Amino acid sequence: MACSATAKFIQPLSINSARSAENPDSSSKFLSASSFLGSKSKLFSVNKTASPTGRRSAAVVAVSSDVIKGKKLKSTSSVANLLITKEEGLELYEDMVLGRAFEDMCAQMYYRGKMFGFVHLYNGQEAVSTGFIKLLKKEDCVVSTYRDHVHALSKGVPARQVMSELFGKTTGCCRGQGGSMHMFSKEHNLLGGFAFIGEGIPVATGAAFTSKYKREVLKEDCDEVTLAFFGDGTCNNGQFFECLNMAALWKLPIVFVVENNLWAIGMSHLRSTSDPQIWKKGPAFGMPGVHVDGMDVLKVREVAQEAIGRARRGEGPSLIECETYRFRGHSLADPDELRDPAEKAHYATRDPITALKKYIIENKLASETELKSIEKKIDEEIEEAVEFADESPVPGRSQLLENVFADPRGFGIGPDGKYRCEDPKFTEGTAQV
Repeated sequence: MACSATAKFIQPLSINSARSAENPDSSSKFLSASSFLGSKSKLFSVNKTASPTGRRSAAVVAVSSDVIKGKKLKSTSSVANLLITKEEGLELYEDMVLGRAFEDMCAQMYYRGKMFGFVHLYNGQEAVSTGFIKLLKKEDCVVSTYRDHVHALSKGVPARQVMSELFGKTTGCCRGQGGSMHMFSKEHNLLGGFAFIGEGIPVATGAAFTSKYKREVLKEDCDEVTLAFFGDGTCNNGQFFECLNMAALWKLPIVFVVENNLWAIGMSHLRSTSDPQIWKKGPAFGMPGVHVDGMDVLKVREVAQEAIGRARRGEGPSLIECETYRFRGHSLADPDELRDPAEKAHYATRDPITALKKYIIENKLASETELKSIEKKIDEEIEEAVEFADESPVPGRSQLLENVFADPRGFGIGPDGKYRCEDPKFTEGTAQV
């Protein structure tokens, strides 16, 4: 994206409720208008202005692929106007198909009794995970939510490890101790899924602080970036606001990614939030606020490139609101009876994988045959992951308290390597400690 720190940015406003029907100020030029559903948006061009304190206020920034295409240099060659190369298109398509196929298989395995507890699927939101995470380096960090399987896959955690974790097996990425909501991989810098909303944001902020400390205090060659994913319901949580403040104050290399699927379990975002335009909370803390169509991986990717680039250059955090939609209930235990069938049908027509496939074929980046070969490869990978997970061993009882207590000489593992809970004198020892 050809935007610099001094450039003028484009801002779509999608959520067009009666509460936010405001007139643009003198610094905003009205370009177009349309409806809320489907992320068809009003476009404004917003200039930077000086605040009363003398500090420059942050640019309010958002981009759509249509706007970006209009900014490309004029060329008689259609290739020059393409947003992605063939290699990039195939990488995006493969990652999104992997995420969708994996989650569909999870549903089958859950109903067959292979998985336990709550399982939250990501169907419909693949453009967000793929659009952001596939731009990262291995050293960059990702912090997820309870809807974390696809984030793990996009970050490079093998499908067999994620599936094994869901099966509660020792070959899982957390040796079967994390389960669906707590994916973690030190090797891939996936710092965890988190079961409670908002609790991952402080962890992500701390990871970003670590990167800044390495660069500025330890003088290491460090340009690592952290992505914090969370939903619209989290944006009314205190941790969200506290971490936005700290990240802006210290110019941390972090991107806050709001996956606004319009529903916090069964609560409509429009009913629960005084101003449903989440991106506005960014400029309130002095960072760019962005709204983007989260059902279009190319639009997400363009915004992600700018936000990740800003963070990597040391220019500070960004808040990105991706308006998306989940195609299943909140979890596999949710009958999904609260959402309007017409709303669900509307978003089903905007499937991000179908849209990318259409773009690739229409622009002759790849043939139908090439895409089908990718789909076949993914199906085989998922089948192999299920077989691997099913055949893997379950954790032994001796693993029960591992990674629970920090001091192996305390309540957990005794000096002899045995678990203190198995010692008849366990209660007596506990009282003394």
